[in-house]
Amino acid sequence: MKTLKFKTNINCGGCVSKVTPFLNKQEGVESWEVDTSNPDKILTIESDGATEEDVKSTLQKVGFKAEPVD
Repeated sequence: MKTLKFKTNINCGGCVSKVTPFLNKQEGVESWEVDTSNPDKILTIESDGATEEDVKSTLQKVGFKAEPVD
């Protein structure tokens, strides 16, 4: 299991509910959460095979940006 972290523009509950079905069915994503109280809106993913690229392209499909952070 690997933890991936992204800086996103998912900034409210409405945005979170938009991305939920996509992240939930994303291959290789075990669990995830977005910290909307953090200024960088950090998305944390417990990955069981999903890569940073997978997550970025999934979010782009729904109109959100994700930049990997260390």
